Amino acid sequence: VPLQINLLLLLILWWGSKRLDYALYCPDVLTSFPTVALPHLFHASYWESTDVAAFLLRQLIRCDSVKAQEADSKDSAAFSPSSPREKWLRRRTPVKLRNVTGNHRVNDIIATEEGPQTLVGRFMYGPLDMVTLTGEKVDILLMTQPQSGRWVHFDTEVTTSSGRVVYTIPKSKKLATGVYPIKMMVKGDQTSAEAYLTVLPRGMECVVFSIDGSFAASVSIMGSDPKVRPGAVDVVRHWQDLGYLIIYITGRPDMQKQRVVSWLSQHNFPQGMIFFSEGLVHDPLRQKTIFLRNLVQECHIKINSAYGSMKDISVYNMLGLSPSQIYIVGRPSKKYQNQCQFLSDGYAVHLSSLQFGHRTRPKKTSSVRMVLRKGSFGLSAKPDFLCKRTHLRRTMSVQHPDPPCTPNPKPERAQSQPESDQDPGGGGGGGGHGVWGRASIHRGDATP
Repeated sequence: VPLQINLLLLLILWWGSKRLDYALYCPDVLTSFPTVALPHLFHASYWESTDVAAFLLRQLIRCDSVKAQEADSKDSAAFSPSSPREKWLRRRTPVKLRNVTGNHRVNDIIATEEGPQTLVGRFMYGPLDMVTLTGEKVDILLMTQPQSGRWVHFDTEVTTSSGRVVYTIPKSKKLATGVYPIKMMVKGDQTSAEAYLTVLPRGMECVVFSIDGSFAASVSIMGSDPKVRPGAVDVVRHWQDLGYLIIYITGRPDMQKQRVVSWLSQHNFPQGMIFFSEGLVHDPLRQKTIFLRNLVQECHIKINSAYGSMKDISVYNMLGLSPSQIYIVGRPSKKYQNQCQFLSDGYAVHLSSLQFGHRTRPKKTSSVRMVLRKGSFGLSAKPDFLCKRTHLRRTMSVQHPDPPCTPNPKPERAQSQPESDQDPGGGGGGGGHGVWGRASIHRGDATP
């Protein structure tokens, strides 16, 4: 009787009068398995089901009541991904978009409270930007209170002939210091792209990481799943824990944003602002220099340290960084030995020296740390070359150097590898998203 009462109370508190239907998927192959083994397999299948996990989370965090409160609020427009699609403005658009998937992207933006806060997005279709979305409506939404999870509709713009949307937040709606998710959604097919607007105080210190050649052990991230250099994730996390803004920069064209973000997410790199070149450029190093210089001059940031490969030395020198602030991955070169510090022994030894040097260094002031939320990239749309766990495990199989001689050292592999490999029965990598979490940004299998 007590058990029945508890079950009735559970029904009332959790799902009340709602009907609950559930079923576990059983592949045809399992029909040949012995009956004794099936309960264990079904139990594992139950807890691996994302539908079941989503249902439990909804009940525990009371999503229904939150949605009801949001619906009562009249100060912002509610965003619903299931809202009906609008008719295309141009007749040719549905013909152009047939059999192609979205490759949209919105730029991560760094701004100040007093300066302009301009959002830029580009809406293309196909892995190589084969089709441009021209003359169509795009909704611009921001999460002005990230903890609430509520999207606020700011405006609706029409894409240009190059598929771009440029929107400057009016003075009456300017955002204060903080990190704000951005979403731009195409009204015609509900495809969208997300990014972040970071409004910084003056004098914010940051650490710059060049992705190509420094993080991946292979030459290019375009490979099937290039191996991560041992200790790279831990070095970035060390700087994030100290309260620095993490800036990732690459000379790659922005059409590869989905691929690069997914790679960083799979390997549990700490969240940061990512910047690409706008389209194909002949001199990506010059573009990096111009971009970072504009950040220093217009947003008044201070670059504390910069990491990269040999080709990035000229970029950091042009920014006026001293050799003690420039860290280059690779073999030492006599030509550049007085212009930087070479990490010839790898990131593990470098991390040990950083930890020793920063033991007495206090973290940033609370006013600055409020802007930054610790966490990792939320996993976006999964490309084919990152779907298999065997690829991920192969990435982590690099031979690591001996850990530094510190009290109770944590193995480097355990530090760097994603949570999905640390706990085989747990969730995927990139946990603890906080305000930084990136959601899936495309319909279907939209990754090139």
